[in-house]
Amino acid sequence: MLKKILLGLLAFVLLVTGAGAAYLLRLNDRPEGHLETSLTDISVSTADPATDTLDEPAETTTEARDEPEEKAESCWSVFGGNPQRTNFQPANLGRPVAKARWARGTGGLMEYGPTVCDGRVYVNTLEGHTRAYDARTGRLLWSRKGGAKPSSPAIAGPRLVVTSHDGTAQGLNAANGKVLWKIDARARIESSPVVIDDIAYFGATDGRLFAVNVRTGAVRWAYDTGARVNSSPSVWGDRICISNYGGAVFCLRRSNGAKLWSTYVRRNAVSYESFYASPATDGRRIYTIARTGKVVAFDARSGRVLWTQYTSGYGYATPAVAHGLVFTGGRGGTFHAFDAASGHERWRRAVGGPIAAAPLVVGNLVFVSTMGRTLAFDVRSGETAWRYGGGHFIPGVATDRLYYFSFSGLLVVKRGKNSPKLEAVRDRKPNAKAKSKAKS
Repeated sequence: MLKKILLGLLAFVLLVTGAGAAYLLRLNDRPEGHLETSLTDISVSTADPATDTLDEPAETTTEARDEPEEKAESCWSVFGGNPQRTNFQPANLGRPVAKARWARGTGGLMEYGPTVCDGRVYVNTLEGHTRAYDARTGRLLWSRKGGAKPSSPAIAGPRLVVTSHDGTAQGLNAANGKVLWKIDARARIESSPVVIDDIAYFGATDGRLFAVNVRTGAVRWAYDTGARVNSSPSVWGDRICISNYGGAVFCLRRSNGAKLWSTYVRRNAVSYESFYASPATDGRRIYTIARTGKVVAFDARSGRVLWTQYTSGYGYATPAVAHGLVFTGGRGGTFHAFDAASGHERWRRAVGGPIAAAPLVVGNLVFVSTMGRTLAFDVRSGETAWRYGGGHFIPGVATDRLYYFSFSGLLVVKRGKNSPKLEAVRDRKPNAKAKSKAKS
């Protein structure tokens, strides 16, 4: 009997010791990351100088031609509107008017918003389309099909940088959709690129953050964060920051990929948080939301956690940052405005459905989409200012003249009540050949 008791005690001690060892291993499971400058597992293809393309040109419509804008509008060139990913357009457009300037089906669901510059609108869809539309009339200029693209295309002057779930990043001719270069990263890419000084930065699900020359596709460097990356990097000066599924935010020197700091955020005593949402920054602080719904603010210089807050349900909505406030929400259906410096909650609103993507701040209005409708609130009071019976992920983007809403698979362009007077647009209906190409 005594022998059985002693064996039982020994088994218990071994069990506790094993659990303790597992706890310590999990406690210290914090990859420090490392820089890669010699990349043997990445293939890069560049265009044939004779044809200036890697493959067949994109489908174009017979009506594809340039028309001057009445007046150049500001650009929204990347996801978030700027390298900081703040999702803020300062122009006070006011409430969107009822009548659409134009509306077009995009051939698939838009998870991230369009980008706009130089009279063209570019769209990616989950069904794999990349499409270019005339910003004035909505005419389809060209369309290219590939792997699923939940990201926003990044505009880099005459080029477009597009990432895909098929593991590729491509440089396209923005005017006609021709492929200029292609990278096969051998990992899914959901990250929306940001381009600065002819270098595109994006993450991949193998945990790496890439720096790529937009002219040639050459990879300058890659940094392995040690855990899956779905988020899009944010930039302030020479600092570039990315979040990952391991519960960390890494900040690197943009020019050479050297690590400045990394901070892991605890979920509880035995595990770390997991980040799908991208970091956004106002220069002093970095803001993001964990998949558990925990909103976190970091000191941008040191990485120290300054404050945390919570929203209901899972958190996937990259925060919007404007007016000294941080806006985000969760799948539990509540939308919040937090003080950027202290984290104090200024207001919250029940929106009647899950929030799965970043909100948009335009002037003194903040827009958010649920799985079925889009709402706008006054940024200071939280009072409802506008609502629309459509929406799914990101509500859309805005220039200093127009709203470009991404209502599921429908791209809808509207003036704001305070928008400058615009020339009336005649909705030119495409001919039969153009229609068949637009549907392809």
